[in-house]
Amino acid sequence: MSRIGKSPISVPAGVDVKNENNMITVKGPKGELVKQYSNEMKIEIADGQITVTRPSDKKMHREMHGLTRSLIANMVEGVVSGYTKNLEIEGVGYRAAKQGNKLVLNIGFSHQVIIEERDGVTIDVPQPTKIIVSGIDKQAVGQIAAEIRRTRPPEPYKGKGIRYVGEYIIRKEGKAGKGSN
Repeated sequence: MSRIGKSPISVPAGVDVKNENNMITVKGPKGELVKQYSNEMKIEIADGQITVTRPSDKKMHREMHGLTRSLIANMVEGVVSGYTKNLEIEGVGYRAAKQGNKLVLNIGFSHQVIIEERDGVTIDVPQPTKIIVSGIDKQAVGQIAAEIRRTRPPEPYKGKGIRYVGEYIIRKEGKAGKGSN
């Protein structure tokens, strides 16, 4: 039995969860999320808890069991507290700015890189070298943060680029010069 899949999800006060043919709707203080899950998984909502069970021990059912439970738990946590990803920019002259609902990055290219907010995800720039991506959908927040990072990933020689806060970049030594005679 899946250790993750068999543990129930507790629904906090102020969160409304509905299940119609495995179309889960979660409403909370931060917003609403809707997602369709496999009809083979049995999702039950009772006594302030959500339980996910699988019909058999087939490989596909075992795989879907823990995944379905984790995705539903992420929906519940998202509408209660939301998700954030923090990024930092390292490099001389590299900076970010917010213009309306667009993130404008000056990161060493001959042009500015512009990324728009979408999918209920907001992008904040408290400092020119800090970017905060936040929203209620964990997958969308992670996807947009990854797209921002992908525009200029950190390079191993000088460490310049966009990285997650706390991300460790393995530094490489530069080319060894010719020794003096």
